[in-house]
Amino acid sequence: MNVIFISPGYPKHFYQFCDRLKTRGVHVLGIGDTPWECLSQECRNALNDYRSVQSLADYEAVYRCVAEFIFLYGRIDFVESQNEYWLELDARIRTDFHITSGPNLAELAAMNRKSEMKAAYARAGIPAARWLLPQNLEQALAFAKDVGYPIIIKPDHGMGASDTHKLKNGDDLISFWESRNAATAYIEEECVPGHVETFDGITDSSCNVLFAASQVLPKSLMDAAHGDDIISYCQDVPEDLRQAGTRLLKEFNTKNRFFHFEFFRLDADREGLGREGGIVGLEVNMRAPGGRIPDKMNYAFETDVYTIWADSLIYDRCFLEGTFRHYITHIGRRNAIAYVRSDAEIRSAFGDQIIEDFEVDETLAPDMGDHAFLLRADSRESWEYQIHYILERKA
Repeated sequence: MNVIFISPGYPKHFYQFCDRLKTRGVHVLGIGDTPWECLSQECRNALNDYRSVQSLADYEAVYRCVAEFIFLYGRIDFVESQNEYWLELDARIRTDFHITSGPNLAELAAMNRKSEMKAAYARAGIPAARWLLPQNLEQALAFAKDVGYPIIIKPDHGMGASDTHKLKNGDDLISFWESRNAATAYIEEECVPGHVETFDGITDSSCNVLFAASQVLPKSLMDAAHGDDIISYCQDVPEDLRQAGTRLLKEFNTKNRFFHFEFFRLDADREGLGREGGIVGLEVNMRAPGGRIPDKMNYAFETDVYTIWADSLIYDRCFLEGTFRHYITHIGRRNAIAYVRSDAEIRSAFGDQIIEDFEVDETLAPDMGDHAFLLRADSRESWEYQIHYILERKA
């Protein structure tokens, strides 16, 4: 089996996807914009061959690398990156080289545009926020008047919380419209009173779930991107989330893939969406969840999702148990915020409950915090105490 992995060296921990394939006898072929000598030793060890291009945005250069790999090693079975930024590149390679083991460009379009996702939610019987693709300011203002402020506006085709705005009134909307990127299509949505819960996991070739977990974000990534603390934790998948997510897997024909589906859990009743505690569709992503979430899932379930993913490609099966055992929480702090406790005090207080303690790469800091702690807790009470202790601010 030959697998091309795009950008195996970034993020740094993604080399593990390649490592689990290679240790099972798969021929792992990397293409990235990092010179070979600049890759970590772990990443180099996880690859059978590698080609460096000056920019992965230079498709002709990438195309030549793929063609060379085919000449040297034969048919390519999978092309993957697990990186939202390169999903279209993955799909373009599959389309041009007739690789059918993942979405092609036409199929990916329905997965990448938020407006297209809304149609899938409707087919799956999942409520979603009311929305509009406004063509002019008058339409945008009329929609906001209809659903009420605040409203959310963001690119119809965009990544994470980038260029996402929560607008409180008409003046905010007018100001946004006048300064927006006119070349970008924006989707306008009613603001949902809820927090994010995800349905993340790995499927086999029949869209059956081999492993699943859920991440809870008490505060949204949009709030985090504007400078707030970061809290997210891993939990077992609630049954209503599992049922809704499983229907979406079928809608998107999600075969042999890592997936990351986002939902709102309503914190209050909302007419047209449901009662408090209900779920509302937010976004679908055909990739592994970002940041350190794969590692959080490993710690929470005492498993190895990189291995489960590799086995799904090779054997179409899961050989590892996936039982929820620990609360694993990512707590990100901001350099600009004055906290009661220092990093040293946190290390002293929690000792071996701290799994990792690290400075976050500046490109990921908006979503993860400037300095992050990854902690284990064996009870809800311990989990709550960790959060309060670490994030308590000075008056």
